[in-house]
Amino acid sequence: MSVVIRACETASDLRKFVQYAYDLYKSNPYWVPPMKKDELNALQRATNPAFENCDAQFWIAMKNNVVVGRIGAIINHAANGKTGEKMCRISRIEFNDDKEVSGQLLATAEKWAREKGMDGIHGPLGFTNLDHQAILIEGFDHLPSIASEYHLPYYKEHFEAAGYEKEMDWIEFRLKLEKEIPEKAVKLSDMIQRRYNLKVIHFNSREEMKAYAPKIFKLLNDAFSDLFSFVAMSERLSQFYANKYFSFLNPRFVKVIEDKDENTIGFIISMPSLSTGMQRAKGKLMPFGWYHISQALKKPKVVDLLLTGIHPDWQAQGVSAVLITELQKVMQEHGTEYVETTGMLETNEKAINHWKNYDHIQHKRKRCFRKMFTA
Repeated sequence: MSVVIRACETASDLRKFVQYAYDLYKSNPYWVPPMKKDELNALQRATNPAFENCDAQFWIAMKNNVVVGRIGAIINHAANGKTGEKMCRISRIEFNDDKEVSGQLLATAEKWAREKGMDGIHGPLGFTNLDHQAILIEGFDHLPSIASEYHLPYYKEHFEAAGYEKEMDWIEFRLKLEKEIPEKAVKLSDMIQRRYNLKVIHFNSREEMKAYAPKIFKLLNDAFSDLFSFVAMSERLSQFYANKYFSFLNPRFVKVIEDKDENTIGFIISMPSLSTGMQRAKGKLMPFGWYHISQALKKPKVVDLLLTGIHPDWQAQGVSAVLITELQKVMQEHGTEYVETTGMLETNEKAINHWKNYDHIQHKRKRCFRKMFTA
């Protein structure tokens, strides 16, 4: 039977769209399932503020009345305004190892993009940079963090067969921590704090941390403004992500730095790895998912480094060294042995060279593809 592509028009369709990934990766030991409720909320205008500035459509592929693939298409008008291009974003694409399926899914998204007046299509990219982005092309035998992605090895071949070319790669590192923080690192951190009269903000409760969320997201907009695919987030969208992620964070693993005038100039957000806990939760907090997640937070051997942001005016002043040293003190107290970074752009040489100073492996690579339409 041939492939049938069906637009997701009902809540039932969207549930099938979300469920397909859980079915596809059911027996895979490396896939980390997100929360189903969060995935559904992200796909609907009523629950995702990103729709204020985006158009989107989602489809599922059916074969013999079974879902065999899915794809989303997003037009982020702010992103196009920033770059001056008319591009559509592929989002959340998953498919069986069947080029008829992947080909028809991509062709469907391309047709929709053309009808909307776009000149090309790229991705996978999400509504924002805190959403799903890129296809894993290296590192299939490593467990990702909850803020990263996992895909099957055949995806890259399917994109290339459909005429897509590389646009940008992200790379990820696994760092091995020393048992003691080097004395010179502590002295450097202390010297930088004294020289610039900086203050490190420590959090002991989620309430304290959440109070800083608006400042953190404002700084994120400033620090990431020139990065590939990034678009500044509105206050409502920032609150959406704060509500989604901050409830899981251990406040002691979040650090903020203020200057002498109490301006927020740097932050680092990390958390004990929830990857194994999320696998055991299987996409749901109830009835026992909350327990698996809470257990993962207690004695973390692995910590996921989620986001680091430094104000552009302070990016060459050693602020990142202060943040890392302060975070290492907490990780040392908890017996952490490894740190997983999330994806950093392959063009971000400063960040890449910084992590290479540690005992490390560069174990994952993700890719955004691009295809321009012909007349």
